[in-house]
Amino acid sequence: MAISDLAQKKCIPCMGGIPPLKGDPLQELFRQLGNGWQLINEHHIEKEYQFQTFRDALEFIKKVGELAEEQGHHPVILLDFRKVKLTVWTHKINGLVESDFILAAKADSIV
Repeated sequence: MAISDLAQKKCIPCMGGIPPLKGDPLQELFRQLGNGWQLINEHHIEKEYQFQTFRDALEFIKKVGELAEEQGHHPVILLDFRKVKLTVWTHKINGLVESDFILAAKADSIV
């Protein structure tokens, strides 16, 4: 499965009651995502995007916000002048599920 395959999937809302991904299944999704994302303590993924202008960074945030609303899955977004950092995990289970990787791949497709 390539990034484009992840990006074509739809996030499935987590209702809780499931364990977060760990070990090999988590590593496999992370390998599929690639593209500069970092896996932090098997808990969340994050990536920093660089832009030419503040306005470009702000436009990216608007698009990610629309994507998040459409998918029902919301990242933490940090704007620092011409940089945007996305941090993604499923709050309801305090860890990662496939939808986190789907959202990340979809965010990459916006740039």
